[in-house]
Amino acid sequence: MLNRNGETVKIKKRIFIGLLSASILLILGMILAGVLIYYNRFGYWYRYILLAIIAFLSLFILIVSIGLTGVVMTLWHVKTFFGLEGLMNTSLNMLFPLALALGKLLKIPKDVIKSSYIEVNNKLLQSRRYNLNSENILILAPHCLQKWNCPYKVTAAVSNCRHCGRCDIDGLWKISKDYGVNLAVVTGGTLARKKVIENKPKAIIAIACERDLTEGILDTNPLPVMGVLNIRPEGPCKNTKVDLVKVIEAIEFFLKGKEL
Repeated sequence: MLNRNGETVKIKKRIFIGLLSASILLILGMILAGVLIYYNRFGYWYRYILLAIIAFLSLFILIVSIGLTGVVMTLWHVKTFFGLEGLMNTSLNMLFPLALALGKLLKIPKDVIKSSYIEVNNKLLQSRRYNLNSENILILAPHCLQKWNCPYKVTAAVSNCRHCGRCDIDGLWKISKDYGVNLAVVTGGTLARKKVIENKPKAIIAIACERDLTEGILDTNPLPVMGVLNIRPEGPCKNTKVDLVKVIEAIEFFLKGKEL
């Protein structure tokens, strides 16, 4: 994430984990309030309805608590707990909107929460080991990496790039050729989904801003997506850049299981 001076700031994973924990406590408080109302306010039939709601919320709390425990333990030990991957993904996806809402109440910027979520997602991926073929990896890059006044549009085909070196599209193209991975430059979520359907990758390396990355990770779940935040020296959506070293590290992680 970038600060007001355009400098890269490392967002800690504990921000998102803390909001998830607070969300669980909030729901637990709702359950306790429901129990108190159940015993003090409602009549016979209303109590059964309220009891069903309490039972549903209790089951929800149990599932997400187990999933969140798995997330914390995985981040702590930097290794996955087999059998809990589904619960961990479900917990993160279900609580993410609530974490955003809670962050808004606490006046935590959305981009900070989303950056923390991306960091958690990447660390969870790094707890696993992959050994994929290069053709099963897709790099999704935003069109804003291209110079805004470049006449050769690469969203239709990356081969339209003239390799002048003015933007990072050239660097990504060279990396994709060196490693034999697929590369697509997209204008947004709709085209990104189309490229995923066409390429049928087993892993994605997505380059984007906080908003687009979180939406993409949630949208393609359970497909593994390694998020790489773009760099915005001229502000959002114009002449952005990317750390090519991070892209290479992500490729080698999916190819050879190398630690990042």
